[in-house]
Amino acid sequence: MSKIIKIEIISRPRNYEELIEALNGIGITGMTVTQVMGRGNQKVSAHHYRGVNYTPKLLAKVKIEIVVCEMLKDSIISKVKEVLKTGNPGDGKIFIYEISNVIRIRDDQEGQYALEHLIPADEKK
Repeated sequence: MSKIIKIEIISRPRNYEELIEALNGIGITGMTVTQVMGRGNQKVSAHHYRGVNYTPKLLAKVKIEIVVCEMLKDSIISKVKEVLKTGNPGDGKIFIYEISNVIRIRDDQEGQYALEHLIPADEKK
């Protein structure tokens, strides 16, 4: 049985639809997407809003969370870099975590069997 991992990608929101399409293209369809605020080392520029200059302390980001078997990790990371990498600050980060277990509430399936898209059709119950 393969290890289960969670891949978390945090980046600018402008490319997230392109990234989701690219991930769908390699068979990754299950994910959670959240709009978040954050900031790394990239510079924040001043804005003018309703006659007032202000500098935001945090920037709009998007967080994409994917839980898969470890065997898919390299293809996902490669695709993320292909779509998001510009070489400039703000491209984002990829975090990888080991997951001890996954339980699908609907039918009590556990481990990789709870991740339906990874099980061949003839092995599904």
